Amino acid sequence: QVQPVESGGGLVQAGGSLRLSCAASGSIFSIYVMSWYCQAPGKQRELVASITTYGSTNYADSVKGRFTISRDSAQNTVYLQMNSLKPEDTAVYYCKLSARSGIYWGKGTLVTVSS
Repeated sequence: QVQPVESGGGLVQAGGSLRLSCAASGSIFSIYVMSWYCQAPGKQRELVASITTYGSTNYADSVKGRFTISRDSAQNTVYLQMNSLKPEDTAVYYCKLSARSGIYWGKGTLVTVSS
């Protein structure tokens, strides 16, 4: 059973930084895209950032210049470096892995940014 597991969430003051990690347990072959999504209370889940096998990245406009996504393909791990955090970044952050064998979601990690 493949299960991505997120870590690194927590409480931080506005302007601070956090680094999220997502490691996939189990065997996953040919991961095409690794992504981070967030879901704030009462809102829909939305894409934060994604990275392809070739290193191409995509960011939501709201995080451009503040967040950086990276991956360690050998370890099936994806990271999200979040800098200059704002209270509106408060959400549960989910890891999504899109692979030949299917799409896998983690259970999420909570990020809370205080003002």
